[in-house]
Amino acid sequence: MILSCNNISMSFGINQILKNISFHINEYDKVAVVGINGSGKSTLFKVIINELQQDEGDVYIAKGATIGYLAQHQGLTSDNSIYEELLSVKQDIIELNSKIRSIELEMKLATGTQLDLLLNQYSRLMHEFEINNGYAYKSEVIGILKGLGFDENEFDKKINTLSGGQRTRVALGKLLLTTPDIILLDEPTNNLDLLSISWLETYLQNYNGTVVVISHDRYFIDKVVNKVIEIENTSVKTYTGNYSDYSEKKAMLHNALLKQYMNQQKEIKHQEEVINKLKSFNREKSIKRAESREKLLNKIERLDKPSSESLKIHFSLEPRVQSGNDVLKVKGLSKSFADNNLFENLDFEVKRGEKLAIIGYNGTGKTTILKIITDNIEADSGEIKLGSKVHIGYYDQEHDVLEMDKTLFDELQDTYPHLDNTTIRNILAAFLFTEDDVFKLIKDLSGGERGRVSLAKLMLSEANLLILDEPTNHLDIDSKEILENALNHYSGTVIYVSHDRYFINKTASRILDLTNKKLVNYIGNYDYYLEKKDELEAIYFKNNNDVNVSDNYSNENNISEGKLNWQQQKEEQARIRKLTNSLAKIEDEIHNIEQRSLEIDNLLALEEIYTNVDKLVPLNNEKELIEAKLESLLEEWEDLSSEVLI
Repeated sequence: MILSCNNISMSFGINQILKNISFHINEYDKVAVVGINGSGKSTLFKVIINELQQDEGDVYIAKGATIGYLAQHQGLTSDNSIYEELLSVKQDIIELNSKIRSIELEMKLATGTQLDLLLNQYSRLMHEFEINNGYAYKSEVIGILKGLGFDENEFDKKINTLSGGQRTRVALGKLLLTTPDIILLDEPTNNLDLLSISWLETYLQNYNGTVVVISHDRYFIDKVVNKVIEIENTSVKTYTGNYSDYSEKKAMLHNALLKQYMNQQKEIKHQEEVINKLKSFNREKSIKRAESREKLLNKIERLDKPSSESLKIHFSLEPRVQSGNDVLKVKGLSKSFADNNLFENLDFEVKRGEKLAIIGYNGTGKTTILKIITDNIEADSGEIKLGSKVHIGYYDQEHDVLEMDKTLFDELQDTYPHLDNTTIRNILAAFLFTEDDVFKLIKDLSGGERGRVSLAKLMLSEANLLILDEPTNHLDIDSKEILENALNHYSGTVIYVSHDRYFINKTASRILDLTNKKLVNYIGNYDYYLEKKDELEAIYFKNNNDVNVSDNYSNENNISEGKLNWQQQKEEQARIRKLTNSLAKIEDEIHNIEQRSLEIDNLLALEEIYTNVDKLVPLNNEKELIEAKLESLLEEWEDLSSEVLI
């Protein structure tokens, strides 16, 4: 066991957040902490790292265990560049390397006892340098930066010029480089694109330590964790397995508790009927028997009715006016910002009733497309044509549609004065705002809560084309499920940008992947996208560079069955032969270098070598050059291997 919480209680004023919660986490566990927004997940993390002092209870962390924490909004400030900021984590290795170089210079002039002392120190420092991955620390920094979605041309950007999301990514990179025994991550995927999320999943799966993560990303939890801790109504329950296991076990537990409750209610009702019947006889013996039964009934420990997913308010809102079948046509769309060309000559169409997800890496221009469609940004070229009777409702990540000084209730009532109080309360309840919550000021809400209010307003707008930019950001799992249900039953058209793979899989009927400044069309959900990605990208970018996405909308079979003509096949075969030959040469070079590295290791173990400075230093220098060359060759081999597989 590396971490445990024992009877932790925490309140803010009169609001009890955590009450007598206990759980333990073993070394190397990968754990998700889940629960609705406001349930106390982030508070628990702050108690564990001693940023908040609990009212009662104890936190135990194994002796000597190091702990690293990433908050949701990491306020990282620095005059360093992105690369310098991450490299600062390796300062001890950098200083160690400098010390080794300094000793090498000293050894050239030393003799006798002084030389022996320097040799011992040199040997000890070299061993420390190697076990701390000293030869590859720069590659490690670059690998994490690229994994988190930073291009090399961004490495020199100053931290203080970055967006909040970018700073959080830098903070995450720094944390991963420190390799603590316990990592606490609060919503780490919020600022990552699909590729970076996938990279982080793999990294955490293979992490040689304990990981505890707060996340509403159900795919991410499924991939990473082996235990789920749920905070609900101030208490916790622990489930072994990933998110799917947790969902199944929770449903089974809920059904069992509900069955117990219903059986008890049935027995109580039966006893009450018997008691009333005995009393109605109005005889001394029957009244005594009734009183005796009443005493027994009063001693029963009444079970609380378990909260039920089915009791949540679900709502269905329809557009006031139905649009025509052709909702949107985009032709020749291009956009650049200064020297940054996002995309060019994009063509696509959207039909009534489609649920269209636009996906792609951060910075490719997905949000820009939405803003051009909604007339918030001008395109450099191209045509946007809305169909007959199309009315747009737009959800912006920044929630600019909200008045900060209004209450939730007033925000909806002022926007839609024709709605009665009950309807407004029901809509807010559907987005998990109940009782006095509706009188909170917008400015006092969290980012996720503001997102829910914006979505509530949007669903009331009666628009028949909903355009949503990252609608699930900061929403808890319950809120996401409400939104999924609403969109799946919505008869209008939806276009959205999202990195939430589970959400895309549940709601999308079609996906456009913005990659290489073009759109690749997939007629299906996220599972379909994963299945067809390699096949369709090969066709789009090697055979049909001028493919029109709208043409492919109704011709999926033509795409999937497209074949290279004879000339193209010959060219492709020649390309693959060339790559294969290059791979073979690199593999031979890697083998030869590894053999030389092994020879040097054997030489360095000889007394006549490690006691002779003139022989030792050149061999160490050669070893360092070899390691750097080997790293470069391995990267080149991986790149070529990927091309051959394509």
